[in-house]
Parts: sequence; C-alpha cells; structure tokens
Amino acid sequence: MTYKGFSLAAAVLFAATITTQAAAQSCTGNNCSVNNTASVSVPSVMRLTLNSATTTLTNPVEAAFDAGFQDDAGPTATVKSNRPWNLTIASQAATWTGTNGGRANKGAADLQWKVGAGSLASLNTGATNVFGASQNATGSASSAFSYRTVWSYAADVPGDYSLVVVYTLTAP
Repeated sequence: MTYKGFSLAAAVLFAATITTQAAAQSCTGNNCSVNNTASVSVPSVMRLTLNSATTTLTNPVEAAFDAGFQDDAGPTATVKSNRPWNLTIASQAATWTGTNGGRANKGAADLQWKVGAGSLASLNTGATNVFGASQNATGSASSAFSYRTVWSYAADVPGDYSLVVVYTLTAP
C-alpha cells in the first residue's frame, strides 16, 4: 500500500516538473535570444499630510479688533500622489465652538484662508477646491496656508473659541 502511494506521489511530482519545463523558454545555436516579460500592477498612491494637527491663532488685542481681523500662519499641506488629485477645505461645523464665555454663534466664515499670495476665502461647511474649479493636480505638492480671523467688538466676547478645519484629498 505504501508502495502504491509512493508511485502516485512520484507521478504527480514528475508531471509538475514536465509542466514547469514546458512553460520555460530556451534556445540553442548562434545568435540565440529568449524573451522575458516583466509585469507589475501599480496601485493608486495618495497621501495628505498636515505639518500640524492644530493651529494656535493669535489672541486678538485692541489693534486686531480695530482692524477687524488678525492674520496668522496656518498649516502646510503636503500631497503625494501618483494620479490626478483634488484638495478641498471646509469647516466641520457652521459655527465655532465657544467655551469659558465664548459664544458658539461665531460663524465659520469668520475664519478665512488662502494659499501663498492667493486671495482670501471664507470657510463654510461646503468643500471648496483649494486650487480653483478646474483643479486636477498631478504629482506631489506642498502648500502653505494662511488664516485670517475676523474680529468684532460687538460679537466676540471674552472666552475660548475653536473651529475644526477639514482638509480632504480626493481623486477626480
């Protein structure tokens, strides 16, 4: 019985060896060449990184209230992608969160943003393309954001305020 099992196993091994050899290419003689095809499947690779998870805005002083705003550096967003991509920005809520006396009705639009020397735009809960309506960037890029906070004597009472800004990387 063991003898028959051994013969069956040897036959299977022999058949596998013949199949492997049949799939290989070879040639003999002068000026002989054999082709080999290399193949790979390239996946979509997309990464969005912010250099900081939080941005501490400058506490407004009388000059900021008089001017009606305070400018601050925002985060730097770095995109790495091997395909076309879009970067959007939005506020997570329509209003800032107010604590320790801060009002929760300070609108998200009171935080404006821009990239580099671009124009300021107000935040809202709708995703806005960072690089315009025809955005379809390729490759990798880093973009430094700036924030402008709008201040009002009448509306911004003492307290703590925070607003979550959502950056989203998508493939078109």
